[in-house]
Amino acid sequence: MILLAVALLAGAASPVAPKPLFRDPVHDGAADPSTVYDPARREWVMLYTNRRADLPMADAKDVRWVHGTAIGTARSRDGVHWRYGGTAAIPASCTGATLWAPEVQYLAGRWHMWLTVVPGVFRDWNAPRFIVHLTSRDLKRWTCGERLSLDSDRVIDASVAALPGGGYRLWYNDERLNKAIRYADSDDLVHWRVKGTIVETPGEGPKAFRWRGRWWLISDAWKGLLAMRSTDGEHWTRQPDYLLATPGRAETDRAKGQHPDVIVAGDRAYIVYFVQQSGEPQSARDPEWHRRSVLQIAELKENEGILTVDRDAPTVIRLARR
Repeated sequence: MILLAVALLAGAASPVAPKPLFRDPVHDGAADPSTVYDPARREWVMLYTNRRADLPMADAKDVRWVHGTAIGTARSRDGVHWRYGGTAAIPASCTGATLWAPEVQYLAGRWHMWLTVVPGVFRDWNAPRFIVHLTSRDLKRWTCGERLSLDSDRVIDASVAALPGGGYRLWYNDERLNKAIRYADSDDLVHWRVKGTIVETPGEGPKAFRWRGRWWLISDAWKGLLAMRSTDGEHWTRQPDYLLATPGRAETDRAKGQHPDVIVAGDRAYIVYFVQQSGEPQSARDPEWHRRSVLQIAELKENEGILTVDRDAPTVIRLARR
């Protein structure tokens, strides 16, 4: 999630985003995006989980392909045309073999990353997971920070935002509490105090952001995206339906949307999500094709506190360069 002072491009034709928005050229398993604007290079930077979708598996229960993962990067001048930028230079000394779900923000004068780490490569889901904090001056070279203490040995998927009254808030998934979405506060981005639970409904990949005078939180409920709104960031109202639950019509967008990022651009907001390729023609010929995933983008709409997304409508990207 990012909140940026970006404006509509005036007097110029705005490009329409392709489908998919981005496909990882190495393992074809892009997921869990985090998108920021790099003013030093005047371009957008996307960091994402680089799943090894092309890795042969011994059986259907073997999940090594979502382990041993690096963090991929891509860059774009306009938010529409993306080029692969290799994998992020993240120190192994404070992380592990498996890196998931980067959350990147520019706060307090530097770049910060909160990264989910699994210390190894596993055939099943039974492994510890924790969140590590790193910092950078240039979005390229990352420096180890601290491992977050969040009262659990199974936490994943950080989302961080500055609070209007000062301080910061972290939302995350606690797998020990039935994958509830919890939150913690900090005064310095280093020491965190666990405050409570936002929603007990199982889910992951929370993304919190401020837009149109409200707080919003969107999370992956595995049957579409759960959306919640709040006026104060403390008391939340759950939206009854799920976003991106119905598969799209376009090729590469024919499955539910998962683990989103949100780009706020003035009065507009765009949701970036990943889609498993289980609905594509190749999946009928290749039993392992469904592991492949791509990144898509669509515009969020809001009416009286209800969010909607039309994934089949052309997504015109209006993000100004700084």
